[in-house]
Amino acid sequence: MSAPPAARPAAQDTALAAGRLGTWDIVFFVVSAAAPLTVILSGAVTSFRMGGIGAPGAILFCAVVLILFALGFTAMSKSVRNAGAFYAYVSRGLGKPLGLGVSSVTVFAYVALVISFYGFIGFFAQFTFAELFGIDLPWGVWSLLAVALVAFLGYRKIDVGARVLGVLLTLEVAILLVFALAAIIDGGPEPWSLAAFDPQNVFFAPAAGTLFIIGFGAYLGFESTAIYAEEAKRPERTIPRATIIAIAFLGVFYAFTFWILTVAFGVDGVIEMARSDAFETMVIAGTEDLAGAWAAFAMKILIVTSFFACVLAFHNACTRYLFSLGREGLLPRALGRTSAASRSPAVASLTLSAFCGAGVIIAILVNADPFLGLALWTYATGVQGLVFAQAVTAVAVVWYFVKDRRGHSVWRVAVAPVIGALGLIAGFILIVTNFEVVTGLSGPVNQLLLLPTPILFISGIVVGLVLRARRPEYYAGLTESVRVVTE
Repeated sequence: MSAPPAARPAAQDTALAAGRLGTWDIVFFVVSAAAPLTVILSGAVTSFRMGGIGAPGAILFCAVVLILFALGFTAMSKSVRNAGAFYAYVSRGLGKPLGLGVSSVTVFAYVALVISFYGFIGFFAQFTFAELFGIDLPWGVWSLLAVALVAFLGYRKIDVGARVLGVLLTLEVAILLVFALAAIIDGGPEPWSLAAFDPQNVFFAPAAGTLFIIGFGAYLGFESTAIYAEEAKRPERTIPRATIIAIAFLGVFYAFTFWILTVAFGVDGVIEMARSDAFETMVIAGTEDLAGAWAAFAMKILIVTSFFACVLAFHNACTRYLFSLGREGLLPRALGRTSAASRSPAVASLTLSAFCGAGVIIAILVNADPFLGLALWTYATGVQGLVFAQAVTAVAVVWYFVKDRRGHSVWRVAVAPVIGALGLIAGFILIVTNFEVVTGLSGPVNQLLLLPTPILFISGIVVGLVLRARRPEYYAGLTESVRVVTE
């Protein structure tokens, strides 16, 4: 697995560009990965449809759980900085075999999610451009164009991608605030109500599990702040700030916008509309009614750009995992090379783009449906894998600080992370036991889609144990690229 010393790339070829990202750059990556516009248009509606009126309260509760986890997670980021965040954290907290297991699951989950977003882009771009501009191209054309553009941006300096995401994210938030303001001015068809935050409707609803599946899924990618630690300005401050700001913003924004739907349609009306045949377009239709045709037009365009921002953010995160594991020699060492000009993980970025492009082409050749046949299955598999990795990392963070709090308070590195870990474990159990809600499928196919996570996790552990027994020197240096800061 490890290249001989002569074959190893020079140190300057395996170093990312330090000090290039500020707090808000990283916030844009994280919030864009969550794709707030698509969460409102699809996740919120599905949450009301399947789980009831408690959707706003559930999404806010999930934010609280993740912030509690993030307190310990970001405390650990001050001591361990590595582009393969989960791999590094779990290796330091629970041991290298478990770190290898989690890294296998995480890389697979990220790749699955990136591919799924290309399917979503193709699906939404096809009908959006046909309806609005009369440009009727096959979905695969749009997906491959997105692959090419992401490949270009991923190869460039990381701050270029951050600026693109900043613009797209601002537009997403702006159009949702236009809808919210219009709903408040209109007043809605029913008296305003806080029933959406009533614990009875959040925790004790008949389908409460569905609320939390969608709730935790809405924050996918929040952990990617730590992935950029090597490229951040003053990472000991930047990473904690960016993580807490991103989760807090998403939590408040999601809860407010979910609740605004109960204002726009009414408490009873939003459930009735979400369970009707028109549920897929209810937010766009509501925007047109309340804010005008121009706002609905803009929202349709921004659905596509939202998915593009999402795929760009996940692409950047995934390439840094591939880069980190390549630098360690756990994947081909070529993946651990950076571009001389931009210091970006260029080989990993281009490799991921090529892999995704091949996936899209295969889907085109077998005449797969972009939504049901490409996007939904890969998304569901990626979601459960990533939440599993988050849960294991949460346990690793708690264990890392058990013997030495490294100057942090008991609340930050013991109490809060334990609560966060329990919440993430519960979230993963809810996803697995209600997996048909995520996939929209029934039968054995759900079990097949769940299999990669345990198989990859166990395989990674076995590889770690074998390396420890047969190649102890290599095993001992596995995390040598993890920078440990003495506090």
